[in-house]
Amino acid sequence: MKIYNAYQIKEWDQYTIAHEPILSVDLMERAAQKCVLWILAQNWSNKQFIIFCGKGNNGGDGLAIARLLKEKGKRVVVYILEFGRLGSDDFQTNLRRLHELPIDIHFIQSPDMFPHIGTGDIVIDALFGSGLNKPLEGLSAALVFHVNHSPATVISIDVPSGLYIDQSSVGNTIVKADITLTFQIHKLSFLLPESQDYVGNVQVLDIGLHPGFEEPTDFQLLDLLHIKGIYKPRQEFAHKGTFGHTLLIGGSYGKIGAVVLAAKSSLRSGAGLVTVFIPQCGYQILQTSVPEAMAMTGEDIGLIDNLPPDLERFSAIGIGPGLGTDPKTQKAVVNLVKSMKKPIIVDADALNCLSLHKEILFKLPPYSILTPHPKEFERLFGVSSNDFDRIQLAKEKAKELNIIIILKGHHTFMAMPTGISYFNNTGNAGMATGGTGDVLTGILTSLVGQGYEPVDAALLGVYLHGLAGDIAAENNSMEALIAGDLAGYLGSAFKRIQ
Repeated sequence: MKIYNAYQIKEWDQYTIAHEPILSVDLMERAAQKCVLWILAQNWSNKQFIIFCGKGNNGGDGLAIARLLKEKGKRVVVYILEFGRLGSDDFQTNLRRLHELPIDIHFIQSPDMFPHIGTGDIVIDALFGSGLNKPLEGLSAALVFHVNHSPATVISIDVPSGLYIDQSSVGNTIVKADITLTFQIHKLSFLLPESQDYVGNVQVLDIGLHPGFEEPTDFQLLDLLHIKGIYKPRQEFAHKGTFGHTLLIGGSYGKIGAVVLAAKSSLRSGAGLVTVFIPQCGYQILQTSVPEAMAMTGEDIGLIDNLPPDLERFSAIGIGPGLGTDPKTQKAVVNLVKSMKKPIIVDADALNCLSLHKEILFKLPPYSILTPHPKEFERLFGVSSNDFDRIQLAKEKAKELNIIIILKGHHTFMAMPTGISYFNNTGNAGMATGGTGDVLTGILTSLVGQGYEPVDAALLGVYLHGLAGDIAAENNSMEALIAGDLAGYLGSAFKRIQ
Protein backbone atom coordinates (compact mmCIF):
# COMPACT_ATOMS: atom_id res chain seq x y z
CA MET A 1 0.00 0.00 0.00
CA LYS A 2 1.49 3.31 -1.08
CA ILE A 3 1.94 6.13 1.43
CA TYR A 4 1.28 9.51 -0.19
CA ASN A 5 2.25 12.97 1.04
CA ALA A 6 -0.21 15.80 1.67
CA TYR A 7 0.07 17.20 -1.85
CA GLN A 8 -0.48 13.78 -3.43
CA ILE A 9 -3.52 13.12 -1.25
CA LYS A 10 -5.02 16.43 -2.37
CA GLU A 11 -4.29 15.46 -5.98
CA TRP A 12 -6.00 12.10 -5.37
CA ASP A 13 -9.10 13.94 -4.18
CA GLN A 14 -9.07 16.09 -7.30
CA TYR A 15 -8.50 13.06 -9.54
CA THR A 16 -11.52 11.35 -7.96
CA ILE A 17 -13.65 14.47 -8.38
CA ALA A 18 -12.71 14.66 -12.06
CA HIS A 19 -12.79 10.97 -12.99
CA GLU A 20 -15.65 9.47 -10.94
CA PRO A 21 -16.96 12.15 -11.42
CA ILE A 22 -18.27 13.56 -8.15
CA LEU A 23 -18.71 17.00 -6.61
CA SER A 24 -16.17 17.82 -3.91
CA VAL A 25 -18.94 18.43 -1.39
CA ASP A 26 -20.39 15.01 -2.17
CA LEU A 27 -16.98 13.39 -1.65
CA MET A 28 -16.87 15.16 1.70
CA GLU A 29 -20.32 13.77 2.46
CA ARG A 30 -19.12 10.26 1.66
CA ALA A 31 -16.18 10.66 4.04
CA ALA A 32 -18.48 11.97 6.78
CA GLN A 33 -20.84 9.03 6.29
CA LYS A 34 -17.98 6.56 6.76
CA CYS A 35 -16.97 8.34 9.98
CA VAL A 36 -20.52 8.28 11.30
CA LEU A 37 -20.96 4.60 10.46
CA TRP A 38 -17.81 3.83 12.45
CA ILE A 39 -18.96 5.99 15.37
CA LEU A 40 -22.44 4.42 15.46
CA ALA A 41 -20.90 0.93 15.43
CA GLN A 42 -19.30 1.70 18.81
CA ASN A 43 -22.76 1.73 20.43
CA TRP A 44 -22.02 4.81 22.50
CA SER A 45 -25.34 5.55 24.17
CA ASN A 46 -26.33 8.70 26.06
CA LYS A 47 -23.20 10.50 24.92
CA GLN A 48 -22.90 14.14 23.98
CA PHE A 49 -20.81 14.82 20.88
CA ILE A 50 -18.84 18.07 21.05
CA ILE A 51 -17.53 18.82 17.58
CA PHE A 52 -14.77 21.40 17.08
CA CYS A 53 -14.43 22.66 13.52
CA GLY A 54 -12.00 24.87 11.68
CA LYS A 55 -13.08 26.71 8.55
CA GLY A 56 -11.27 24.58 5.99
CA ASN A 57 -12.29 21.28 4.50
CA ASN A 58 -11.47 19.39 7.68
CA GLY A 59 -13.99 21.64 9.40
CA GLY A 60 -16.43 20.88 6.59
CA ASP A 61 -16.02 17.18 7.40
CA GLY A 62 -16.84 17.98 11.02
CA LEU A 63 -20.00 19.89 10.10
CA ALA A 64 -21.22 17.04 7.89
CA ILE A 65 -20.54 14.56 10.70
CA ALA A 66 -22.48 16.78 13.12
CA ARG A 67 -25.50 16.87 10.80
CA LEU A 68 -25.47 13.11 10.22
CA LEU A 69 -25.16 12.35 13.92
CA LYS A 70 -28.00 14.76 14.71
CA GLU A 71 -30.17 13.03 12.10
CA LYS A 72 -29.48 9.77 13.95
CA GLY A 73 -30.85 11.29 17.14
CA LYS A 74 -27.54 11.95 18.85
CA ARG A 75 -26.90 14.91 21.15
CA VAL A 76 -24.59 17.20 19.20
CA VAL A 77 -23.15 20.64 19.83
CA VAL A 78 -20.82 22.38 17.36
CA TYR A 79 -18.07 24.89 18.07
CA ILE A 80 -16.46 26.70 15.13
CA LEU A 81 -13.09 28.33 15.61
CA GLU A 82 -13.45 31.88 14.33
CA PHE A 83 -10.58 33.02 12.09
CA GLY A 84 -12.14 36.13 10.62
CA ARG A 85 -12.58 34.51 7.19
CA LEU A 86 -15.49 32.81 5.48
CA GLY A 87 -13.97 29.38 5.10
CA SER A 88 -13.84 26.98 2.16
CA ASP A 89 -16.78 26.60 -0.21
CA ASP A 90 -17.56 23.09 1.05
CA PHE A 91 -17.38 24.31 4.64
CA GLN A 92 -19.94 27.01 3.83
CA THR A 93 -22.21 24.52 2.08
CA ASN A 94 -22.19 22.20 5.08
CA LEU A 95 -22.75 25.11 7.47
CA ARG A 96 -25.90 26.09 5.54
CA ARG A 97 -27.12 22.50 5.67
CA LEU A 98 -26.46 22.35 9.39
CA HIS A 99 -28.47 25.50 10.04
CA GLU A 100 -31.54 23.65 8.76
CA LEU A 101 -31.47 21.41 11.87
CA PRO A 102 -32.23 22.30 15.49
CA ILE A 103 -28.61 22.13 16.60
CA ASP A 104 -26.47 24.37 18.83
CA ILE A 105 -23.72 26.12 16.85
CA HIS A 106 -21.23 28.38 18.60
CA PHE A 107 -18.41 30.51 17.22
CA ILE A 108 -15.29 30.66 19.39
CA GLN A 109 -13.58 34.03 19.38
CA SER A 110 -11.71 33.89 22.70
CA PRO A 111 -10.67 31.31 25.33
CA ASP A 112 -13.52 32.29 27.65
CA MET A 113 -15.88 30.82 25.03
CA PHE A 114 -14.38 27.32 25.34
CA PRO A 115 -17.06 24.86 26.49
CA HIS A 116 -16.96 22.63 29.53
CA ILE A 117 -16.06 19.09 28.45
CA GLY A 118 -17.34 16.31 30.71
CA THR A 119 -16.07 12.81 31.40
CA GLY A 120 -18.78 11.12 29.33
CA ASP A 121 -18.49 13.43 26.33
CA ILE A 122 -17.10 12.48 22.93
CA VAL A 123 -14.99 15.24 21.39
CA ILE A 124 -14.62 15.23 17.61
CA ASP A 125 -11.58 17.16 16.42
CA ALA A 126 -12.16 18.60 12.93
CA LEU A 127 -10.04 21.71 13.31
CA PHE A 128 -7.14 21.21 10.90
CA GLY A 129 -6.38 18.48 8.38
CA SER A 130 -3.45 17.10 6.44
CA GLY A 131 -2.79 20.37 4.62
CA LEU A 132 -1.51 22.11 7.77
CA ASN A 133 1.96 23.59 7.19
CA LYS A 134 2.68 25.72 10.26
CA PRO A 135 2.47 25.21 14.03
CA LEU A 136 -0.71 26.13 15.85
CA GLU A 137 -0.56 29.30 17.90
CA GLY A 138 -2.80 31.74 19.71
CA LEU A 139 -6.47 30.78 20.00
CA SER A 140 -5.99 27.53 18.03
CA ALA A 141 -3.21 26.33 20.33
CA ALA A 142 -5.21 27.32 23.40
CA LEU A 143 -8.23 25.31 22.21
CA VAL A 144 -6.07 22.24 21.60
CA PHE A 145 -4.62 22.63 25.11
CA HIS A 146 -8.19 22.79 26.46
CA VAL A 147 -9.19 19.60 24.60
CA ASN A 148 -6.04 17.75 25.69
CA HIS A 149 -6.74 18.49 29.34
CA SER A 150 -10.33 17.33 29.20
CA PRO A 151 -11.47 13.89 30.44
CA ALA A 152 -13.42 13.12 27.23
CA THR A 153 -12.74 10.54 24.54
CA VAL A 154 -11.21 12.41 21.59
CA ILE A 155 -11.71 11.40 17.96
CA SER A 156 -9.65 13.20 15.32
CA ILE A 157 -10.91 13.31 11.76
CA ASP A 158 -8.27 12.35 9.17
CA VAL A 159 -5.35 13.67 11.26
CA PRO A 160 -4.99 15.06 14.81
CA SER A 161 -5.02 18.84 14.51
CA GLY A 162 -1.52 20.30 14.65
CA LEU A 163 0.21 17.15 13.38
CA TYR A 164 2.10 17.38 10.10
CA ILE A 165 1.94 14.24 7.98
CA ASP A 166 5.13 14.72 5.95
CA GLN A 167 7.60 16.26 8.40
CA SER A 168 8.47 16.24 12.06
CA SER A 169 5.99 17.86 14.44
CA VAL A 170 8.31 17.82 17.46
CA GLY A 171 7.51 20.86 19.63
CA ASN A 172 4.12 21.51 17.99
CA THR A 173 0.85 21.85 19.88
CA ILE A 174 -1.15 18.79 18.75
CA VAL A 175 -4.47 17.21 19.68
CA LYS A 176 -3.96 14.00 21.65
CA ALA A 177 -6.50 11.75 20.01
CA ASP A 178 -7.72 8.50 21.46
CA ILE A 179 -8.89 7.51 17.97
CA THR A 180 -7.95 8.85 14.55
CA LEU A 181 -10.39 8.18 11.71
CA THR A 182 -8.16 8.72 8.71
CA PHE A 183 -9.19 8.56 5.08
CA GLN A 184 -8.16 5.93 2.54
CA ILE A 185 -4.51 5.37 3.54
CA HIS A 186 -2.13 5.60 6.46
CA LYS A 187 -0.21 8.85 6.80
CA LEU A 188 3.58 8.78 7.11
CA SER A 189 3.71 10.52 10.48
CA PHE A 190 1.31 7.96 12.00
CA LEU A 191 3.99 5.27 11.56
CA LEU A 192 6.75 7.03 13.51
CA PRO A 193 7.35 6.88 17.28
CA GLU A 194 7.24 10.65 17.76
CA SER A 195 3.51 10.63 16.89
CA GLN A 196 2.48 7.86 19.29
CA ASP A 197 1.07 10.24 21.91
CA TYR A 198 -1.22 11.92 19.39
CA VAL A 199 -2.74 9.47 16.90
CA GLY A 200 -4.13 6.87 19.30
CA ASN A 201 -5.95 3.97 17.66
CA VAL A 202 -5.81 4.62 13.90
CA GLN A 203 -8.77 3.47 11.82
CA VAL A 204 -8.31 3.73 8.04
CA LEU A 205 -11.68 4.36 6.37
CA ASP A 206 -12.11 3.61 2.68
CA ILE A 207 -13.91 6.63 1.25
CA GLY A 208 -13.76 5.40 -2.33
CA LEU A 209 -10.99 7.56 -3.77
CA HIS A 210 -10.52 6.61 -7.41
CA PRO A 211 -8.39 3.44 -7.82
CA GLY A 212 -6.94 4.73 -11.08
CA PHE A 213 -4.82 7.35 -9.34
CA GLU A 214 -1.11 6.50 -9.41
CA GLU A 215 1.79 8.62 -8.20
CA PRO A 216 5.39 7.61 -7.49
CA THR A 217 6.31 7.47 -3.80
CA ASP A 218 9.32 6.27 -1.83
CA PHE A 219 7.19 4.91 1.01
CA GLN A 220 4.95 1.86 1.20
CA LEU A 221 3.13 0.04 3.99
CA LEU A 222 3.34 -3.75 3.91
CA ASP A 223 0.07 -5.60 3.67
CA LEU A 224 -0.97 -9.23 3.43
CA LEU A 225 -1.53 -9.08 -0.33
CA HIS A 226 2.08 -7.99 -0.89
CA ILE A 227 3.38 -10.73 1.41
CA LYS A 228 1.30 -13.41 -0.31
CA GLY A 229 2.99 -12.39 -3.56
CA ILE A 230 6.43 -12.98 -2.03
CA TYR A 231 5.79 -16.25 -0.22
CA LYS A 232 6.92 -19.44 -2.05
CA PRO A 233 4.94 -22.60 -1.26
CA ARG A 234 6.96 -25.79 -0.91
CA GLN A 235 7.12 -28.25 -3.78
CA GLU A 236 6.17 -31.83 -3.03
CA PHE A 237 9.47 -33.35 -4.24
CA ALA A 238 11.67 -30.94 -2.27
CA HIS A 239 14.31 -32.21 0.17
CA LYS A 240 16.38 -30.59 2.91
CA GLY A 241 19.02 -29.51 0.42
CA THR A 242 16.38 -27.54 -1.45
CA PHE A 243 15.98 -25.13 1.45
CA GLY A 244 19.56 -24.16 2.02
CA HIS A 245 22.23 -24.54 4.66
CA THR A 246 22.40 -21.49 6.91
CA LEU A 247 25.21 -20.55 9.27
CA LEU A 248 24.61 -18.52 12.43
CA ILE A 249 27.60 -17.01 14.21
CA GLY A 250 27.13 -15.76 17.75
CA GLY A 251 27.15 -16.32 21.45
CA SER A 252 29.58 -15.51 24.23
CA TYR A 253 29.85 -16.56 27.85
CA GLY A 254 26.45 -15.85 29.47
CA LYS A 255 24.77 -15.05 26.14
CA ILE A 256 24.42 -18.39 24.40
CA GLY A 257 20.63 -18.09 24.70
CA ALA A 258 20.61 -15.39 22.01
CA VAL A 259 22.05 -17.66 19.36
CA VAL A 260 19.82 -20.53 20.55
CA LEU A 261 16.79 -18.31 19.80
CA ALA A 262 18.20 -17.47 16.37
CA ALA A 263 18.80 -21.15 15.60
CA LYS A 264 15.28 -22.19 16.65
CA SER A 265 13.66 -19.46 14.56
CA SER A 266 15.86 -20.26 11.58
CA LEU A 267 14.65 -23.85 11.67
CA ARG A 268 11.02 -22.85 12.29
CA SER A 269 11.09 -20.54 9.28
CA GLY A 270 12.03 -23.31 6.92
CA ALA A 271 15.81 -23.70 6.70
CA GLY A 272 16.83 -27.11 5.42
CA LEU A 273 20.02 -27.26 7.49
CA VAL A 274 21.28 -24.96 10.25
CA THR A 275 24.83 -24.83 11.59
CA VAL A 276 25.66 -22.66 14.57
CA PHE A 277 29.22 -21.43 15.20
CA ILE A 278 29.66 -20.67 18.91
CA PRO A 279 32.38 -20.44 21.56
CA GLN A 280 33.23 -23.68 23.30
CA CYS A 281 31.20 -22.80 26.40
CA GLY A 282 28.00 -23.00 24.35
CA TYR A 283 28.45 -26.43 22.79
CA GLN A 284 26.47 -28.48 25.32
CA ILE A 285 23.78 -25.81 25.63
CA LEU A 286 23.23 -25.62 21.88
CA GLN A 287 23.23 -29.37 21.31
CA THR A 288 20.75 -29.89 24.14
CA SER A 289 18.36 -27.03 23.43
CA VAL A 290 18.33 -27.23 19.61
CA PRO A 291 19.06 -30.84 18.65
CA GLU A 292 17.98 -30.19 15.06
CA ALA A 293 20.92 -27.79 14.56
CA MET A 294 24.57 -28.69 14.02
CA ALA A 295 27.17 -27.06 16.25
CA MET A 296 30.70 -25.90 15.52
CA THR A 297 32.93 -24.23 18.08
CA GLY A 298 35.66 -21.65 17.84
CA GLU A 299 39.06 -21.74 19.46
CA ASP A 300 38.13 -19.69 22.54
CA ILE A 301 36.06 -20.96 25.45
CA GLY A 302 33.98 -17.84 26.05
CA LEU A 303 33.91 -15.76 22.88
CA ILE A 304 34.12 -15.80 19.09
CA ASP A 305 37.68 -15.08 18.00
CA ASN A 306 37.85 -16.79 14.62
CA LEU A 307 35.63 -17.99 11.76
CA PRO A 308 34.78 -21.48 10.52
CA PRO A 309 36.48 -22.68 7.33
CA ASP A 310 34.93 -22.71 3.86
CA LEU A 311 32.29 -20.04 4.45
CA GLU A 312 31.16 -20.09 0.83
CA ARG A 313 29.55 -23.50 1.28
CA PHE A 314 26.75 -21.92 3.33
CA SER A 315 23.78 -20.49 1.49
CA ALA A 316 23.38 -17.65 4.01
CA ILE A 317 25.25 -16.35 7.05
CA GLY A 318 23.84 -14.41 9.98
CA ILE A 319 26.07 -12.94 12.67
CA GLY A 320 25.52 -11.05 15.90
CA PRO A 321 23.20 -12.62 18.49
CA GLY A 322 24.94 -12.69 21.87
CA LEU A 323 28.28 -12.04 20.17
CA GLY A 324 29.88 -9.45 22.45
CA THR A 325 32.38 -6.80 21.36
CA ASP A 326 35.72 -8.14 22.58
CA PRO A 327 38.60 -6.92 20.35
CA LYS A 328 39.14 -10.49 19.14
CA THR A 329 35.47 -10.70 18.21
CA GLN A 330 35.65 -7.35 16.42
CA LYS A 331 38.48 -8.73 14.30
CA ALA A 332 36.41 -11.81 13.40
CA VAL A 333 33.50 -9.61 12.30
CA VAL A 334 35.78 -7.45 10.16
CA ASN A 335 37.32 -10.54 8.57
CA LEU A 336 33.86 -11.94 7.76
CA VAL A 337 32.81 -8.73 6.02
CA LYS A 338 36.04 -8.62 4.03
CA SER A 339 35.86 -12.26 2.94
CA MET A 340 32.22 -12.57 1.87
CA LYS A 341 30.81 -12.00 -1.60
CA LYS A 342 27.22 -13.06 -0.85
CA PRO A 343 24.87 -10.93 1.29
CA ILE A 344 25.15 -11.45 5.05
CA ILE A 345 22.71 -10.67 7.86
CA VAL A 346 24.24 -8.48 10.58
CA ASP A 347 22.56 -7.91 13.95
CA ALA A 348 23.14 -6.97 17.58
CA ASP A 349 26.79 -6.93 18.69
CA ALA A 350 28.01 -7.54 15.15
CA LEU A 351 26.53 -4.11 14.39
CA ASN A 352 28.26 -2.66 17.43
CA CYS A 353 31.53 -4.16 16.19
CA LEU A 354 30.99 -2.50 12.82
CA SER A 355 30.29 0.82 14.54
CA LEU A 356 33.83 0.61 15.96
CA HIS A 357 35.22 0.02 12.45
CA LYS A 358 33.04 2.23 10.27
CA GLU A 359 35.49 2.08 7.37
CA ILE A 360 34.49 -1.56 6.86
CA LEU A 361 30.85 -0.62 6.14
CA PHE A 362 31.85 0.02 2.52
CA LYS A 363 33.10 -3.57 2.30
CA LEU A 364 29.71 -5.12 3.09
CA PRO A 365 28.56 -7.41 0.28
CA PRO A 366 25.78 -5.85 -1.85
CA TYR A 367 22.29 -6.34 -0.44
CA SER A 368 23.52 -7.41 2.97
CA ILE A 369 20.86 -6.91 5.64
CA LEU A 370 21.56 -4.82 8.75
CA THR A 371 18.97 -4.94 11.56
CA PRO A 372 19.71 -2.17 14.08
CA HIS A 373 17.43 -0.85 16.79
CA PRO A 374 17.55 2.97 17.11
CA LYS A 375 20.58 3.06 19.45
CA GLU A 376 22.56 0.68 17.27
CA PHE A 377 21.60 2.79 14.27
CA GLU A 378 22.95 5.89 16.03
CA ARG A 379 26.25 4.15 16.78
CA LEU A 380 26.60 3.24 13.11
CA PHE A 381 25.43 6.38 11.38
CA GLY A 382 25.12 9.19 13.94
CA VAL A 383 22.41 10.91 15.96
CA SER A 384 19.26 12.22 14.26
CA SER A 385 17.20 15.09 15.69
CA ASN A 386 13.84 13.42 14.99
CA ASP A 387 12.25 10.33 13.48
CA PHE A 388 11.83 11.86 10.02
CA ASP A 389 15.54 12.68 9.87
CA ARG A 390 16.37 9.16 11.06
CA ILE A 391 14.41 7.40 8.31
CA GLN A 392 15.85 9.79 5.73
CA LEU A 393 19.36 8.94 6.94
CA ALA A 394 18.53 5.23 6.73
CA LYS A 395 17.37 5.71 3.13
CA GLU A 396 20.56 7.57 2.26
CA LYS A 397 22.85 4.98 3.86
CA ALA A 398 21.02 2.05 2.27
CA LYS A 399 21.54 3.60 -1.16
CA GLU A 400 25.11 4.73 -0.47
CA LEU A 401 26.27 1.34 0.88
CA ASN A 402 24.04 -0.75 -1.42
CA ILE A 403 22.56 -2.59 1.56
CA ILE A 404 19.20 -3.17 3.24
CA ILE A 405 18.66 -1.44 6.58
CA ILE A 406 15.92 -2.78 8.84
CA LEU A 407 15.39 -0.13 11.51
CA LYS A 408 13.48 -1.99 14.19
CA GLY A 409 10.51 -0.46 15.98
CA HIS A 410 6.72 -0.69 16.32
CA HIS A 411 6.34 -0.09 12.58
CA THR A 412 9.73 -1.46 11.55
CA PHE A 413 11.23 0.62 8.72
CA MET A 414 13.02 -1.11 5.84
CA ALA A 415 15.22 1.01 3.57
CA MET A 416 16.23 -0.60 0.28
CA PRO A 417 19.21 0.26 -1.96
CA THR A 418 16.75 1.30 -4.69
CA GLY A 419 15.43 4.17 -2.59
CA ILE A 420 12.06 2.49 -1.97
CA SER A 421 11.23 2.03 1.70
CA TYR A 422 8.64 0.00 3.58
CA PHE A 423 6.93 0.14 6.94
CA ASN A 424 5.72 -3.04 8.59
CA ASN A 425 2.18 -3.31 9.93
CA THR A 426 2.47 -6.38 12.15
CA GLY A 427 3.86 -6.63 15.68
CA ASN A 428 2.98 -5.22 19.07
CA ALA A 429 4.44 -3.77 22.26
CA GLY A 430 4.73 -7.23 23.81
CA MET A 431 7.72 -7.77 21.53
CA ALA A 432 9.66 -5.13 23.45
CA THR A 433 11.56 -7.81 25.33
CA GLY A 434 15.04 -9.28 25.13
CA GLY A 435 15.72 -11.78 22.36
CA THR A 436 13.09 -10.83 19.81
CA GLY A 437 15.75 -9.32 17.57
CA ASP A 438 17.69 -12.59 17.69
CA VAL A 439 14.57 -14.38 16.44
CA LEU A 440 14.39 -11.96 13.50
CA THR A 441 18.04 -12.68 12.64
CA GLY A 442 17.28 -16.38 12.47
CA ILE A 443 14.24 -15.84 10.25
CA LEU A 444 16.07 -13.56 7.82
CA THR A 445 19.09 -15.86 7.56
CA SER A 446 16.78 -18.80 6.92
CA LEU A 447 14.84 -17.04 4.16
CA VAL A 448 17.95 -15.81 2.36
CA GLY A 449 19.38 -19.31 2.67
CA GLN A 450 16.24 -20.77 1.08
CA GLY A 451 16.78 -18.65 -2.00
CA TYR A 452 14.58 -15.63 -1.37
CA GLU A 453 16.10 -12.47 -2.81
CA PRO A 454 17.34 -10.27 0.07
CA VAL A 455 14.65 -7.61 -0.48
CA ASP A 456 11.90 -10.23 -0.41
CA ALA A 457 13.51 -12.00 2.55
CA ALA A 458 13.57 -8.71 4.48
CA LEU A 459 9.91 -7.93 3.78
CA LEU A 460 8.62 -11.45 4.40
CA GLY A 461 10.85 -11.97 7.44
CA VAL A 462 9.86 -8.77 9.21
CA TYR A 463 6.17 -9.36 8.48
CA LEU A 464 6.28 -12.96 9.75
CA HIS A 465 8.23 -11.90 12.83
CA GLY A 466 5.60 -9.33 13.75
CA LEU A 467 2.72 -11.64 12.86
CA ALA A 468 4.11 -14.39 15.12
CA GLY A 469 4.27 -11.76 17.85
CA ASP A 470 0.65 -10.79 17.25
CA ILE A 471 -0.48 -14.40 17.46
CA ALA A 472 1.57 -14.91 20.63
CA ALA A 473 -0.04 -11.82 22.18
CA GLU A 474 -3.51 -13.05 21.21
CA ASN A 475 -2.88 -16.31 23.04
CA ASN A 476 -0.69 -15.24 25.96
CA SER A 477 -1.06 -11.43 26.32
CA MET A 478 1.56 -8.82 25.49
CA GLU A 479 2.83 -8.75 29.07
CA ALA A 480 3.59 -12.48 29.14
CA LEU A 481 5.16 -12.61 25.68
CA ILE A 482 8.80 -13.76 25.53
CA ALA A 483 11.10 -14.10 22.55
CA GLY A 484 10.86 -17.88 22.48
CA ASP A 485 7.13 -17.58 21.85
CA LEU A 486 7.84 -15.99 18.47
CA ALA A 487 9.68 -19.05 17.21
CA GLY A 488 6.88 -21.22 18.56
CA TYR A 489 4.19 -19.29 16.69
CA LEU A 490 6.00 -18.99 13.37
CA GLY A 491 4.03 -22.00 12.10
CA SER A 492 0.75 -20.20 12.79
CA ALA A 493 2.11 -17.10 11.10
CA PHE A 494 2.98 -19.06 7.95
CA LYS A 495 -0.53 -20.52 7.91
CA ARG A 496 -2.04 -17.04 7.91
CA ILE A 497 -0.12 -15.92 4.82
CA GLN A 498 -0.68 -19.08 2.77
